[in-house]
Amino acid sequence: MSAVTEALHVLVLLGSGTVAGVLFAVALSTVPALAAMTPDRYVQAHTLLGRNWDPTMPLIVLGTTLLDLWLAFRTTASTPRALIVVAAVCLLGVSVVSHFRNVPINRRVHRTDPAAIPTDWADPRPVWRRWHLLRTALALVAFTANSLAVTAF
Repeated sequence: MSAVTEALHVLVLLGSGTVAGVLFAVALSTVPALAAMTPDRYVQAHTLLGRNWDPTMPLIVLGTTLLDLWLAFRTTASTPRALIVVAAVCLLGVSVVSHFRNVPINRRVHRTDPAAIPTDWADPRPVWRRWHLLRTALALVAFTANSLAVTAF
């Protein structure tokens, strides 16, 4: 196995593991904490929590997806290649769910004035949570597929 392939293995495990770990931690700890808050505190906390994740996570997710695709192209063994493609598709799913479901909700929350929550405010937390759980599951499958692929070489 070449040094480039070994480096790609490390990078896809690091990237998919980071994505899965972050999303799992958010699902396990942050989501329940935000659900317990009053709407004004939720808007404040949600806005603060997203400041560093919003620009960082897309880079990690898409970067790892591209590395998976590159690794799949370089791989000749069919089982590892299939697992790597599964990982790439799942990470692409994480990106699609994030971009088209969670991020639009995040933007609406960030535009909400916590001091002026309307009485008819449609609380986005239940819908956001459902989409987050889907992308968390996809990220966990991607990490598992990458792990199995690397051990199958």
